[in-house]
Amino acid sequence: MFKTSALRFNASLIVALCGSLVAGSALAQATAANYPSKPVRWIVPFPPGASNDITARLFAHKMSEITGQQFVIDNRAGAGGSIGAQLAAEAAPDGHTLLHANPGPSVNNVVMRRKPTYRVSDFAPVMFMGYSPLIIVASPQFAPNNARELIAYIKSNPGKLTWASSGNGSSLHIGLALFGAATGLDFVHVPYKGTAPALTDVISGRVNVVYTTVVSGEAHIKAGRIKILAVAAPERQKVIPQVPTLLEEGVKNAEATVWFGVQVAAKVPRPIINKLNTDMNRIMAMPDVQARLDQLGLVRAGGTPEDFGAFIRTETEKLAMLIKTGRVEMMD
Repeated sequence: MFKTSALRFNASLIVALCGSLVAGSALAQATAANYPSKPVRWIVPFPPGASNDITARLFAHKMSEITGQQFVIDNRAGAGGSIGAQLAAEAAPDGHTLLHANPGPSVNNVVMRRKPTYRVSDFAPVMFMGYSPLIIVASPQFAPNNARELIAYIKSNPGKLTWASSGNGSSLHIGLALFGAATGLDFVHVPYKGTAPALTDVISGRVNVVYTTVVSGEAHIKAGRIKILAVAAPERQKVIPQVPTLLEEGVKNAEATVWFGVQVAAKVPRPIINKLNTDMNRIMAMPDVQARLDQLGLVRAGGTPEDFGAFIRTETEKLAMLIKTGRVEMMD
C-alpha cells in the first residue's frame, strides 16, 4: 500500500512540475512577445564621449527605431566599470536594463585584489559587438613620435613617465601592464574614471600618454589634439595604415584590445535574450551601421549569446594565465 501511494504521489508531483514548466515557458514567451513594454535603460559603465559610449549610443538609437520604445543611455562611471556593472547585476531580471559589456567590468576584475561584489556569472551574454585594438596616444607637444622613441624616453627618465588609464582593472590598465611586462620598463600609472577625462589630461599635458581606441580618440585625432605613437595589434589597421604596430617597433607580446558587447542580469528569460540578440544582429547587418563601425576602426562580430559567452570565458582564462605566469600582476 505504501509503495502504491508513493508512486501515485510521485506521478502527481511529476505532472504538476511538468505543468509548471509548460506554464512558465508560455509566460516567458508571452513576455518576450510584448518586450520591451517600457523604456530600456542601457548602462554604460564609463563617462560619455569614449568608445563604450559611442558604440552604445549607435545601437541604442537603432533599437529605439526597431522596437518603438526608447533605449536610454545611462552613464555610470567609476571603479573601472564596476559601479555600472553592479547596478546592472542588481536590476530586475526583465530585460529592461542592459549592460554595455567590455573587459573592465566583465573580465578584468579577476586581477583586482579587492573584488567587486558581483560575479561574471551574475550576467547573461546577449551579443558580441566587436573589438578595437588599443593605440598609444600623446599630446603633439610630447617629444616621442613613435614606440621606439617612447621607450628611449622612459629609459632616460626612469619612473617619471605618467601613463593614464580608464581606471584600475580596466582594459586600458591591462594594456599598459602588458606593455610594461613586455619592455621591462617602469612608469607611473594614473587611473581615471574613464577614457574621456584621461584624454583631456593627456591633451593638456598633465599626463604623458594613454592607451585608447580610434573610436574614443576620433575627434581629437582629426583635430590634431593628439598624435598616435603605435597600435597594439598584430598588424596595421586599415583606418590608420600609417601607424606602425608595437611589434614593428620591437615590442613583442604586448597586443591589447578593448571589446564591446551587451549583457543582462543572469535571470532574464531566454526568450527576451533571444529577441534582443535577433534585433541587435539585424542592426549589425545594416550598411550604415557597418560603415560607421568600420570608420571607427571596430572589428565587427555579432553572433549568438553562446558565441559571446564562449568569448568571455576565453578572455577570462587568458587573463588568469597572464596572472599565473607573472606577466600581469594583481592590482589594488
